[in-house]
Amino acid sequence: MFALDQVCKRYGQATALDGITLTFERGRTTALIGPSGCGKSTLLRLLIGLLTPDAGSVRFDAQPLEAASLRRLRQRMGYVIQQGGLFPHLTARQNVTLMARHLGWSQARIAPRLADLTALTHFPADGLDRFPSELSGGQNQRVALMRALMLDPEALLLDEPLGALDPMIRYELQEELKQIFATLGKTVVLVTHDLAEAAFLAHAIVLMRAGRVVQAGCLTDLMTAPAEPFVEQFIRAQRSHLTEGVF
Repeated sequence: MFALDQVCKRYGQATALDGITLTFERGRTTALIGPSGCGKSTLLRLLIGLLTPDAGSVRFDAQPLEAASLRRLRQRMGYVIQQGGLFPHLTARQNVTLMARHLGWSQARIAPRLADLTALTHFPADGLDRFPSELSGGQNQRVALMRALMLDPEALLLDEPLGALDPMIRYELQEELKQIFATLGKTVVLVTHDLAEAAFLAHAIVLMRAGRVVQAGCLTDLMTAPAEPFVEQFIRAQRSHLTEGVF
């Protein structure tokens, strides 16, 4: 579904991505993980076309992400930014349906889609006409997810979708996200700093460091056949989370 070939990205003198070659399979969930500043959020923004590489290529469904095709291809992707990114002056309903209304969907088309999404995400229907400030953190994340899914995209990109939530709400939403991913069968790429969360939600884990991919595979691969000492160090640093019963 997504393919990166020798992708590089710099910010001034700093290298954010250094020769990344990576594919994300259709219908599977991949978690990008690594220490802060390793390039995982930059990689996600390249996938949706918010950034362009300084070198190399990014393709979606075998088509290059370039200016001429970007708007059309981006409508086939859903994106959830850190902390949801809801517009505070819009109600939940208006946030979710924003792009559909922009594209001229009729109310007869919007209403059943919105009903399906509220059921899928277990969002209370009576909360749709509330503003983000009137909703809980977990409810705001559900609104952000519904907005990303409104156009029924083929791919879903999530940047630390649960990072700002308290542990109990985070655990609850982890369970719900796993069910949603399984139900929809979409291509999902998510950024997280939590190895247990990555292992619970994703089919594959991509561990990054200093703008490059250190190792890709399932958690068992990383634990039993680490590609380099950093992999062992990263797992050891997160070992307490891995034994807390998250998965």
